[in-house]
Amino acid sequence: MVYPASTHVLATFRELLKLLPIAERAKPQILLLSGEVTPFRNDTDREQVFRQESNFFYLSGCTVPSSYLLIAFQDGTGLSQKPSIELFIPKAELADMMWSVPPPSLEAASQTHDVTKIDHPAAVPDAIKTLLKAFPDALFHTLPRGSPLFPVIPSEFTELVMSPDNEDAAVSDLFLLPALHQARLIKNEYEISLIRKANEISSRAHEVVMRVLGKAVKGAIERGPGAGADRPLLPGEWLIEKEAEAEAIFVASCRREGAVHQAYLPIVAATTRASTLHYCCNDREFAWGPVQPHDHQNLNEFAHGGARQLNPQVLLIDAGCEWNCYASDITRTMPVGNSGKFTSEARAIYELVLEMQKVAMDMIKPGIHWDAIQLMCHRILVKGFQRLGIFKSPSASAISSTAPAGDETWDPDHDEEKILASGISSAFFPHGLGHSLGMDVHDVPSASKPAVNLTSGKGMPIGHESFYTYLRLRLPLRKNMVVTVEPGCYFSPHLIAPVRDSKHINKEVLERYESVGGVRIEDVVLITEDGYDNLTTVRSDTEWVEGICSGAL
Repeated sequence: MVYPASTHVLATFRELLKLLPIAERAKPQILLLSGEVTPFRNDTDREQVFRQESNFFYLSGCTVPSSYLLIAFQDGTGLSQKPSIELFIPKAELADMMWSVPPPSLEAASQTHDVTKIDHPAAVPDAIKTLLKAFPDALFHTLPRGSPLFPVIPSEFTELVMSPDNEDAAVSDLFLLPALHQARLIKNEYEISLIRKANEISSRAHEVVMRVLGKAVKGAIERGPGAGADRPLLPGEWLIEKEAEAEAIFVASCRREGAVHQAYLPIVAATTRASTLHYCCNDREFAWGPVQPHDHQNLNEFAHGGARQLNPQVLLIDAGCEWNCYASDITRTMPVGNSGKFTSEARAIYELVLEMQKVAMDMIKPGIHWDAIQLMCHRILVKGFQRLGIFKSPSASAISSTAPAGDETWDPDHDEEKILASGISSAFFPHGLGHSLGMDVHDVPSASKPAVNLTSGKGMPIGHESFYTYLRLRLPLRKNMVVTVEPGCYFSPHLIAPVRDSKHINKEVLERYESVGGVRIEDVVLITEDGYDNLTTVRSDTEWVEGICSGAL
């Protein structure tokens, strides 16, 4: 199926008309966009990975570098039903054929793109002049000009519009980006199919890493003659000893299934490094050993019947590929060491985060405000920390809303509501529950978290303001939104330091949990008519994760 560019064009113009001043809506509206160019390493001729600018791809389905778009629309005319979409792709030159894959021919591109006309960039000026003759009072729209966030539109194109010969034409960069963001916020079936595919590939890649860890625990990774000495190790002989190796296996699994890009830099963090939310170094070894103090010196040996031993720890992998410019975003936290089982402290935190996610999922449906689900997750975390003893409870014997008669241990200062109002849970769950996802992993920011938000705080409790500092989605949910649900619990020394002496915290109990580092569980869900569809297929229940990572399944 050809990418439905014309559908996206119409959706964008519908949103654009809502944003325009009334006096401008009847005018011809023309979109002028530049595609991304092939990037090069600084001061060299070495190409870097090309990825098309998301808005350009949304309106064209074109992944050819150095392309242009010219789209004409006028409300109340035939163009309101079938806009004119002109795509300009570079002409294949001999050097392109010699050094790289050349762009497609015009004939080939016309068969694979949902556009009205295809030509080469040299024809853009004449195409602009033709539109100006037909629509002398047209309003041309561009993405923000002069911004490093978007490809540069050649000045000669906009100068043609602003020429003294065109007194009634104008160029604006105020409306197109917010219109695109609003249109992109709601996905159609074609987009959903691409996001689903990206999540299926990424789900399998997460499971691949877990299963390689499980094979190591069982001592089932067999190396043939000369492995690592006379010849390099083959993929089936790899043992994951470093964060970078786990990343490499994840990315290789995605590439093997045809995914060209990762949607973002993979986060692969072991032990306490998992408390750094966007840890992307991925350059540390796991803490192999210690069954005995000096076992770490025997890295090339298998111990205990062929099974490798690790310091008990967690490995947090937040990674997802793209499929045809649409993203996935999945986080799994898994045990390493301890025979592939969580320690009691890590298991308690893992199951608390699972509870946060389950409660959030149960709330999801069109109309509910994302703020309300964020607040509920903080409430679940507070209750969980009270059960574990990290946060103090009103009574040493029970968590209750009223004090038992004559109970001298009752301290109303540690009531759940008072702890929630203090905001200290933000030190342990500092980020937002999730965000919109589409072509970009943190999709359409101006639409998902508007600067002027008339939807928040409308008669509903919101708790402490710190709960929302880094929340990237602050809207009521709507059908066909795609969002991530990613609660987490972290023991970051930098975030804990300001609250460690809080009257609500039992410091001795807290210290027992700090070595866990961090736990996050993240799935991608589609908002449906009456709930959600989880697009993430890799499981996260404790028994399954431990079964895979221990090699039992």
